[in-house]
Amino acid sequence: MENKEFNLHDVVEMKKSHPCGTNRWKIIRMGMDIRIKCEGCEHSVLLPRREFARKMKKVLEKHEE
Repeated sequence: MENKEFNLHDVVEMKKSHPCGTNRWKIIRMGMDIRIKCEGCEHSVLLPRREFARKMKKVLEKHEE
């Protein structure tokens, strides 16, 4: 399994799009689980880290500190 690099407040693209039509998600919480928020409708989803890494396609925007 490849190691995907992502950090808090990065905008990522998932393999499947959200029912609202957008495919941009912002990482808003990291830990054992990762919470992501849809950029279109503001809906948030909590996923286990392993499942998130498997379903994430790529990082669209890196967060600048």
